[in-house]
Amino acid sequence: MTQIGVLVSGGGTNLQAVIDRIADGTLGKCAIAVVISSRPGAYALERAARAGLPAVCVERRRHGDIDEYTRALVGELRARSVELVVMAGFLTITGRELVEAYPNRIINVHPALIPSFCGKGFYGLAPHQKALEYGVKVTGATTHFATLEADAGPIIMQKAVEVREDDTPESLQRRVMEQAEQVILPESIRLYSEGRLRVEGRRVAIAR
Repeated sequence: MTQIGVLVSGGGTNLQAVIDRIADGTLGKCAIAVVISSRPGAYALERAARAGLPAVCVERRRHGDIDEYTRALVGELRARSVELVVMAGFLTITGRELVEAYPNRIINVHPALIPSFCGKGFYGLAPHQKALEYGVKVTGATTHFATLEADAGPIIMQKAVEVREDDTPESLQRRVMEQAEQVILPESIRLYSEGRLRVEGRRVAIAR
């Protein structure tokens, strides 16, 4: 059983997708060991409580610097024997210790088709706003293994979503989340839990 630690900062819609896929048996080899929020008022904490999951808030402002904050996160994850870390809308910068503690074991979901609209500052509505400004016809979401460089780790899965003429950043964000993020994040977790992901440099091979 793969023990998962889910890192969140906001509403937790992607967390809910993972919870639902565990409940329906899609992620039958997985269990959520802990949900960790970087914000005390995050609705994701309520989702965790409803599902009967252990949840804690490790608030950034209560720690002196990034390294201290990262040590606190790693401590919470290790205390619950977490094997796989899932960043499901986690908007707080972390330091080297997290990546070193979980090499190729941190899955992040990004609301764009990397390498487009990614990197520093591209979170929340920003990727969707930029996609509309650029006039792209297709956007989507990407799952990848997190590294020290933002949105630069080996790509696991991508799923495209059509951009409509009448889209706003909000409508596009919602559709990307529903049609792409909430599909490929649970699927990436499933593939990991089945031992089917192998990192080869910057490439992730998926075993059949």
